[in-house]
Amino acid sequence: MKTELIDIAQVKANPNNPRVIKDEAFRKLVASIKEFPEMLEIRPIVVNADMIVLGGNMRLRACKEAGMKKIPIIKAEDLTEEQQRQFIIKDNVSGGEWVWEILANEWAPVDLTEWGLDVPGMELDPDALSDEFALPDGDKEPFQR
Repeated sequence: MKTELIDIAQVKANPNNPRVIKDEAFRKLVASIKEFPEMLEIRPIVVNADMIVLGGNMRLRACKEAGMKKIPIIKAEDLTEEQQRQFIIKDNVSGGEWVWEILANEWAPVDLTEWGLDVPGMELDPDALSDEFALPDGDKEPFQR
């Protein structure tokens, strides 16, 4: 399968998409696409033979909101109906957990928040944690930048 750059109007949102991104998280996604559109080339939207999105419905919506005219896609034309149904779910299942200690030592919490990660303790004031990272269990981890 190869990536194609096509007119965004050709791609149809999946009416049965089981996941949504709302409000602030959606605004962060739009901002992320505007600031780093190259990421879409690395992780294109996946469509079926009918140009209906199997993976990337919220990215499609955010691309439209960002004013994009063309987007990268991959056509998964050879999937059976059952494989398409599986893909829709499996593409959206989040597995694994964040290792907060590594995040605390490698990235600034303000950057992580701007990139869409919900960082514990950052909800109130993004500038309040300039040198500490609130771990999910309430402990504090100093940054080692």
